[in-house]
Amino acid sequence: MSAPAPLVTLGADPRVSIVVPLLNEAESLPELAKGIAAALEGRETYELIFVDDGSTDDSWKVMLDLVRADPRVRAVRLRKNFGKAMGLSAGFSKVRGDIVVMMDADLQDDPAELPKFIEKVDAGFDVVVGWKVKRLDPSNRLILTRIFNATVRWVTGVKLHDMNCGFKAYRREVVKTIPIYGDLFRFIPVFAAWEGFRVTEVGVQHHPRKHGASRYGLERIMRGFFDLISITFLTKYSKRPMHLFGLIGLCMAFAGIAIDGYLSTLWLMGHKIGDRPLLSFGTMLIVLGLQFFSMGFIGEYLTYMNQKRIKASDLPIREEIGVKSERAEERASSSALVD
Repeated sequence: MSAPAPLVTLGADPRVSIVVPLLNEAESLPELAKGIAAALEGRETYELIFVDDGSTDDSWKVMLDLVRADPRVRAVRLRKNFGKAMGLSAGFSKVRGDIVVMMDADLQDDPAELPKFIEKVDAGFDVVVGWKVKRLDPSNRLILTRIFNATVRWVTGVKLHDMNCGFKAYRREVVKTIPIYGDLFRFIPVFAAWEGFRVTEVGVQHHPRKHGASRYGLERIMRGFFDLISITFLTKYSKRPMHLFGLIGLCMAFAGIAIDGYLSTLWLMGHKIGDRPLLSFGTMLIVLGLQFFSMGFIGEYLTYMNQKRIKASDLPIREEIGVKSERAEERASSSALVD
């Protein structure tokens, strides 16, 4: 019995786009492309986008060979090694499918599990995060990873077990809405949940790396804790900066006023306060408090001006039923101008 023919329709956009950023993974690419084809052959129309993030081995040559052999494979090459975030951004900018999958090139993600992600998206979810239920990591890294994920769940309220898993699926709208920079790509599900997208997870296997050495170290986990501080601000205070800066400013200013008020009382009672360090400290708190409060005002103004520029197409609307984009008099006015 012959194998089913690939679902390739010339001129038609694929339904699934798979983005694979990579660095020096020449040995893994043929097996990965073969595994993806085996998982989706005859089931989905798809494109496979490899993004070479400044590899120094034969990765680009292997990618070109794969492109020539299969019309569903595409290749993007960055000028140098910019990091995974830039690789993902470059890949996401080229996707044509309604479902976008990101996965690593080291064969630790199993392509055979792609249908599980697609099924979850078809079930109505916007973001599907892989959960490596049984990680094959050293014990020290495993402990830090669990602490990190527990902290993320506690701080963000997004109940995911494996934020660091590189195997994820999104609706196209998600990757076109959320900017990616630095190491914050791992927190796309958090930003997505904050934007009102539906987020879920699916259990996946964690295979040992077959070729090369892992570049995922303890330093990356530690950087994740600092990134968590960034996303806490971005998700909770980016649209209400006064709630953060204003509160800090008021607390500092009131503390400074209380200190200087106490010293002023002592001065009225005849005590010398000019040479007391507490006077300088109280005055400094008042000045810093006013500066933080001013930063809150400036942040609120910038947020307000940015909101005024938001178009209707940028609003987080999931679907509309029986809704017209313009009022009747607006449509009539537009028609009159055209005539």
